[in-house]
Amino acid sequence: MLRYLITLQAPDRKGLVEQIAHAVSRHGGNWLDSELRHIDGVFAAILLLEVPSLRMDELIEALECIDSLSLTYSKTSVALKPIKRLSYNLVAYDRPGLVLDISNKINAIGINIEQFSSQYETAGHTGIALFRATIGLGLTDLAQEDQLVESLYALGDDLVLDRLSR
Repeated sequence: MLRYLITLQAPDRKGLVEQIAHAVSRHGGNWLDSELRHIDGVFAAILLLEVPSLRMDELIEALECIDSLSLTYSKTSVALKPIKRLSYNLVAYDRPGLVLDISNKINAIGINIEQFSSQYETAGHTGIALFRATIGLGLTDLAQEDQLVESLYALGDDLVLDRLSR
């Protein structure tokens, strides 16, 4: 069995996850990890699957037969594990370039972004556009945590950062 990371997208519709799960199961695959989202009328998914190497081509063909589904895939390898994992909720006024600013600060410290989920919303009481993100990070040095917090707060007075227990 080999591990594959598969990304999928299609116009969202009822029963799509079932079709994908059926194809994976029918071809001997094991669904290990996933993120599934509906974003602006589009279904988007990232799947980590274990699939018998001789069945992977058949699985890809089956997935490609699902109406309007597009996909990419690659074989994975086991990465080095970080010495510490952290998760944060971040809220700031929305502005162009904010994700770039956040990722630049995190990368400059040498921290790997392992998960990033964001939403745009407006504050109910003021109507101000807000950016919300949940960020999962892998640290290679314990000193990086203090550097991270200081660096992110330097992005502006409007930023709120809450560490999540993990």
